[in-house]
Amino acid sequence: MIVSSSFSVLAVLIINFSKVNGHPYQPTPTTDLREFNARKELANAPPNCFPAIGFTMPQSVPSSLTNWWCDHSTEYAFVGFSYEVTACQSLSTLTKEFKDIRNTFNGRYVRIYSACDREGFYNDVINAAWSAGLGVHALIWTLKMQFGWDDPNIWKTRRDALLGILHSNAKAKYVVRALQFGSEPLYDYALDAGTLAAQVTAAKANLSSLHIPVTISEMAYGYQEVAYLEFSKNLGS
Repeated sequence: MIVSSSFSVLAVLIINFSKVNGHPYQPTPTTDLREFNARKELANAPPNCFPAIGFTMPQSVPSSLTNWWCDHSTEYAFVGFSYEVTACQSLSTLTKEFKDIRNTFNGRYVRIYSACDREGFYNDVINAAWSAGLGVHALIWTLKMQFGWDDPNIWKTRRDALLGILHSNAKAKYVVRALQFGSEPLYDYALDAGTLAAQVTAAKANLSSLHIPVTISEMAYGYQEVAYLEFSKNLGS
């Protein structure tokens, strides 16, 4: 049984590129629908797709994504946990706890939260997820002030490190369902709207060959605040 404080259970995993419209989940405009349609055409039905309950992980990395991912229309209700990584968990701990999510709770996804700046940490996340048969919602943590220090450029270092690992780790595109650019970046004033939009666009281009969608995790207030600030600026001009 999981005892680590790294977990927070979600009745419905916050799939940040999806929203509830009754049933099934539908992608939001923050993600290119062509990316979803491309994956849908290559999808098998559960349990013959990743990361469905009952799916058997192959012994080696497949040669292509054809018929690999489950269609998004099958992914609703409880699907996993948010997993906090400030502790910079070791590969063995990640593997143990990811398998606990999968085997004890029938989780299908883990959503990474916060940041660990240990070199190669996301390699461990990806390898642990592969071992456990879990999908990953990866995260570029954009909050600049954290843990008593302030580095305005740390998110760029995290971005470059994660994008590099997604390209270099052969298992990455088979376990990373989506990349989130920030967790409430507008709400926390971590990035302005223009910078965020440009970064998401650049990340999408960077990951296009891997077919990993890019989205953001944001609160309604974050969007509303940006709209208010833009409106106020226009009034003053």
